[in-house]
Amino acid sequence: MSQGSVHPSAIVHPDARIGAGCRIGPFSVVGAGVTLGPECELLSHAVLDGRVEVGEGCRFFPFCSIGLEPQDLKYRGEPTRVVIGRRNTFREFVTVHSGTHGGGAVTTIGDRNLFMAYTHVAHDCRVGSDTIFANAATLAGHVTVEDFAVIGAFSGVHQFCRIGAHAYIGGYSVITQDALPYVLTVGNRAKAYGMNLVGLKRRAFSEESIAALRKAYRLLFQSNLTTTRALERIDTDLGGIPEVAYLASFIRSSERGIVK
Repeated sequence: MSQGSVHPSAIVHPDARIGAGCRIGPFSVVGAGVTLGPECELLSHAVLDGRVEVGEGCRFFPFCSIGLEPQDLKYRGEPTRVVIGRRNTFREFVTVHSGTHGGGAVTTIGDRNLFMAYTHVAHDCRVGSDTIFANAATLAGHVTVEDFAVIGAFSGVHQFCRIGAHAYIGGYSVITQDALPYVLTVGNRAKAYGMNLVGLKRRAFSEESIAALRKAYRLLFQSNLTTTRALERIDTDLGGIPEVAYLASFIRSSERGIVK
């Protein structure tokens, strides 16, 4: 490791692979199966163990725990992994668990995500890039969170659910079905409350795309059409808009049903 540092009280297994410029703070633990990309930082008391691959420039705050075995009674010690991309931030007491044989054996996290304190990412989850998890947001196993989604504080997502791209999940929500992309979803049990207009504008969506998404939402939830007929109308009237086409595809591919 060049131009980095390891505090004397840290425990770094000799088989761990540590990239250039990494900084490992006091009382942190890095296990034998861990690979850290360059310029990563463990502030103090962070634990990375198991088979963990971390990309460049990730930060791990005190008492986070990454890569340990899943909280799944079916797990029997089979080799599974956590794969993490670049420039992610894991705040205090965040937990990310490795996969299981039945779920593909890997938990994956993309790039530039922020996991605030006490966030939990369970086994076999798939988290995209540029997401934000507020304090104590919790994913059960096998959950998919797509790019630019925001999950509010103390919200829980049931296993096998999906959170669509650019979705906003309000605080203290309980998600038991797929949460639609671009939509504000809030409550226990959660309901859809319109488009995530603030998020879409912040991400510089065009006025044409936002207007089309709002029309699609009205067809789905504010007309007398069934979901199937509403999707047919969306295809006919708005199918040329990429964001609307993705929304329709997300609904059609849902296995748990969508939050309405």
